[in-house]
Amino acid sequence: MIKRTGGQILVDQLKLHGTSHVFCVPGESYLAVLDALHDAAIKTIVCRQEGGAAYMAEAAGKMTGRPGIVMVTRGPGATNASCGVHVAAQDSTPLIMFVGQVARGMKEREAFQEIDCKAVFGSMAKWVVEIDRAERIPEIVSRAFHVATQGRPGPVVIALPEDMLADRVEVADAPPCAPVVMKPGAADMEALRRRLLAAERPIVLAGGSGWSEQGVKDLVRFAEAFDLPVAVTFRRQMLFPADHPNFAGDLGIGPNPKLLQRVKDADLVLLVGGRLSEMPSQSYTLLDIPGDGLKLVHVHPGAEELNKVYRAGLGILATPHAFTAAAAELPKPNAVNWAGAPKAAHADYLAWSDTSKVRTAGSLQMAEVMEHLKQVMPADTVYCNGAGNYATWVHRFWPFRAFASQLAPTSGTMGYGVPASVAAKSLKPGREVIAFAGDGCFMMNGQEFATLMQYGLPVIVVVVDNGMYGTIRMHQEREYPNRISATELKNPDFAALARAYGGHGETVRTTAEFGPALARARTSGTPAIIHCLLDPEAITPARSLSDIRNASLKK
Repeated sequence: MIKRTGGQILVDQLKLHGTSHVFCVPGESYLAVLDALHDAAIKTIVCRQEGGAAYMAEAAGKMTGRPGIVMVTRGPGATNASCGVHVAAQDSTPLIMFVGQVARGMKEREAFQEIDCKAVFGSMAKWVVEIDRAERIPEIVSRAFHVATQGRPGPVVIALPEDMLADRVEVADAPPCAPVVMKPGAADMEALRRRLLAAERPIVLAGGSGWSEQGVKDLVRFAEAFDLPVAVTFRRQMLFPADHPNFAGDLGIGPNPKLLQRVKDADLVLLVGGRLSEMPSQSYTLLDIPGDGLKLVHVHPGAEELNKVYRAGLGILATPHAFTAAAAELPKPNAVNWAGAPKAAHADYLAWSDTSKVRTAGSLQMAEVMEHLKQVMPADTVYCNGAGNYATWVHRFWPFRAFASQLAPTSGTMGYGVPASVAAKSLKPGREVIAFAGDGCFMMNGQEFATLMQYGLPVIVVVVDNGMYGTIRMHQEREYPNRISATELKNPDFAALARAYGGHGETVRTTAEFGPALARARTSGTPAIIHCLLDPEAITPARSLSDIRNASLKK
């Protein structure tokens, strides 16, 4: 062993635990770490705001299943980044945030930008800790990687006093992270098989995190062997290929009514990996709470989640990929009681996602935009988005077919799409990446377009501009018709903004303009913004703002 600074020890731990990227906004509170990163084989992505950096790390955790790493300074840096910690918590994403902290001798004096990380992040993170001795860095970082990935994945926050990072000590490195994989028992799988064969209207719901590409393939094998319809939960559409004949659709916001009815009518719901929280459960209406457990089989890696909200007649403690590996090996039944159910469910999905049946107000038709994307973009294109009604077009009409092709927060946070695209293109440079953002959503983290430029990441950002906070305006017209308050926006020329950054900018006012604009953006070789001017009436694929307002006025 040789003496190393705390900063060097920390970076050495990140390397041995498999970290390839660090997302950060620099701060004087962790200069020793930045110095160690100078010579490390870790890509350091410098961001323009800590919230964007945290979203990038969270997106990296989603794509890889390994903890995304974000580094920020104390006080305003940490609080700016808190939004990403909250997303990681609600989305069950492994993430580790390192926060530079005041020197140990200044604690409890309200020193410059001092923050009590345990008090601030205690309700969001799985674990919050401060390292007070450099000798403990290997131990605590190792534990952080395991806590972030084991059980229900989530965020860990580690505070780093700046003087501790400058200490030089001798200490051994920890072994590389090796998370414990929860596997289903043989009795669990036999109980599931018996329940399936006794059912008449089963359905599988895939959700949550902790999946792998092989886990999705095994889920497909299982669904084919038992001829099961499979739906995915809110913003988890990459967990089952949309073009597979067993795919039944997604339980998102405003889902296919026929899919909702199929779930309500089911006599066995196999929920794999997810929690069936507010959005996919349609405000907790799909299953009774707590229920009698007769119809629910719940598979989850966190024991605390089983029977937390819904009573499960059969609870299986297992990670999704371990469960699907076991499920794929179950003996194929000779016959099932629900013959034809997947075919009917898939037909319902195809009808629901048929763009030719959708017509909205204005000269720009988003359904046709999505149809064009379906025709020209590769199947493994990564789609990123934040929150807003604009995301409905992507979720309903893009057929997700590849694992790690969707980065979208189930927590419903705005400003996520552009930062997520930075992570996606950094981690998967060979794949095309499109970030969708509403006009309000883009302005919350649009500054990270500069990060795309700085690192030469040719992402296409589609800004859907209707001059308002559309989702809130929709709810406003439903609850308080004709009383517009605090939802109107006056926006810049987003195409000109792209050019000001040094990127490629396009303005699209009609459907016919989108295809050529996309082609030019793709061949530009630089980050691009396609500014799509959408009629405010085109608030959803099914109903206009006037439809919503008039329906409310008639009540």
